[in-house]
Amino acid sequence: MSTASATASSSGSIVLPPLPWTENALEPVISAKTIGFHYGKHHKTYVDTVNKMIAGTEYADMTLEEIVGATAGKADESAIFNNAAQVWNHTFYWNSLRGKGGGEPPLILKRKIEAAFGSVEACKKELSAAAAGQFGSGWAWLVVDAGKLKVVKTADAETPTTRGVKPLLTIDVWEHAYYLDYQNKRADYVNAVLDKLINWEFAEKNLG
Repeated sequence: MSTASATASSSGSIVLPPLPWTENALEPVISAKTIGFHYGKHHKTYVDTVNKMIAGTEYADMTLEEIVGATAGKADESAIFNNAAQVWNHTFYWNSLRGKGGGEPPLILKRKIEAAFGSVEACKKELSAAAAGQFGSGWAWLVVDAGKLKVVKTADAETPTTRGVKPLLTIDVWEHAYYLDYQNKRADYVNAVLDKLINWEFAEKNLG
């Protein structure tokens, strides 16, 4: 399942998908002000920029996923990749969160988490460590790699899909994701997301 595919219109241009909840739905963990800037400014700018970059090129009629895949690892296309991947990553991030999230994962996902990490708490600790420990901007991900659940982190706009692994959920650790609410306390933001907002149901759907 890839919600980011909804950001490719029939005309081939990339569009900003609607949020899966209202801007204040994640309060008090993430404020409506943060969502307003993060979604309305940062995410929108990535969409606008990639559309300008792909106009009149071989990428103009590709889906968002196709653009990310076609430009990954190509130094001369890094600007297109960075903006396209950030559109995809942000769409995936919004769906990885929900109001009154956290808690216990659905049973199928819980069993897979326990098989891979020993417990849900151990999985959360590993996600927290990856997110808090990512140097600079980036993302922490719960993924399926060769049939097993793992935690990975990526820098800047990088996404696990280009590595052949399947993302289940992600946490954004670019400063614009948390700085208005938490300033330099990234770990507090990450742990609050894991405890109160993480959307385990979305992760389970992505198991496929």
